[in-house]
Order: sequence, then C-alpha cells, then structure tokens
Amino acid sequence: MNAIHAPATIFLPMLLIVALTFVAFVKMAIERAAAVKGGQDPAYYKVYLGDPEPERTRAAVRHWDNLFELPTLFYAACLTAFVLAAVSGWTLLFAWLFAACRLVQSLVHMSTNNPNQRGGAFALAVLGLLALWVNLALTIAGRL
Repeated sequence: MNAIHAPATIFLPMLLIVALTFVAFVKMAIERAAAVKGGQDPAYYKVYLGDPEPERTRAAVRHWDNLFELPTLFYAACLTAFVLAAVSGWTLLFAWLFAACRLVQSLVHMSTNNPNQRGGAFALAVLGLLALWVNLALTIAGRL
C-alpha cells in the first residue's frame, strides 16, 4: 500500500467533509428557523442570552461547531500529503477512514443523536486521523 497515487485523489475525502459541513449548515439553519417559528425569541440570536434553544436546534448547532474542530487537523494532513507528494495507499486509506467515520457520526448526530453510536464513530475517526498523521510523520522522517 505504499505506492504513490495521483496526488489529487487526497481531495476526494476532503470534499466529502466539505460537503458534510455545508449539509450541517443547512440543517442548523432549518432547525433555527423551526425554533423561531415554534416560539424561540429571535432576539436570542443577537447575543445568545435568554431562553436556550430547543434540544434539536442545539444538537444541530453543536454538530456544525464540531465540523470546525477535529476536521481542521484532517484538512492539514491532506494538504501536507498533497504538497509533499506523499499520497500513498495508506494515506488514502486513513483519510477515507476518517471521512467515512465522520459521515456516520454526522448521520447519527443529525438523526437519532445516540451518544454511544456517535461516540463509536468519533473514536474510529480519531484513530484514522492519528494513523494519517503517523503515516505522514514516517514519510517526512524518511525523507530527512
């Protein structure tokens, strides 16, 4: 699995996470609009003070926030692999593992929001991301 692949293939799992981020934004907007329609005070959104958002809305907001946390390390790893021409089979495997697990986590978070299922997908995504960075570190060290 160490064969070098077309460097641009690393952008495919990145595009999945980008698409997921836009879907999460739309979901958050829909939930916030529904909350306001259901009685949430629109003034709440000026400074986020007052009665809290309904649970469904808060879950959508938290999901959106999550996509700007750990995925930033994913984007950095993918860009690093691309710049260093280090897009190997292992690199792609770990990138796709992260992206697929984040997709599962998102599907759970935006539907049943079962913490056990969501947590399992998150843990696998973290392992995939860690493996991606270890793989890159070994590649970088091998070139020194």
